[in-house]
Amino acid sequence: MAHKLGRFLQLFFGCHARPDRSFYFKGKQFPICARCTGELVGMISGILIAVIWGYPRFYIVILLMLPLVFDGTLQKLTSYESTNMRRLFTGILFGIALIFMFIYFHVTCFKIAAEILKLFSDDPQKIERALDIFI
Repeated sequence: MAHKLGRFLQLFFGCHARPDRSFYFKGKQFPICARCTGELVGMISGILIAVIWGYPRFYIVILLMLPLVFDGTLQKLTSYESTNMRRLFTGILFGIALIFMFIYFHVTCFKIAAEILKLFSDDPQKIERALDIFI
């Protein structure tokens, strides 16, 4: 079972699972690398944060994503080598932001659908009230 879950996580994140970029517990390698582990922790945390406190403004979401983008890009294009703790930390921030992005996407889809429905509705205010319930 654990092996199947590990394989699923590798596929879900598109993870290389390199041994030198992974954490170990009791001598066994995590199924996903440090950065993907951070993203997973961040996604779970992001759900909890969104439920408890809501989600931040869009520019904050972008700012939360930037550390991973910069760290990963710098590592890819130069001889700079990130650390597993930095990969974990930037992955957590990115994972949190990713959940918030899904929320923004969801809200945007609802707003677009509401605007389309208003075009064909006899009572556009009814659509507005329904939208207020869902968003």
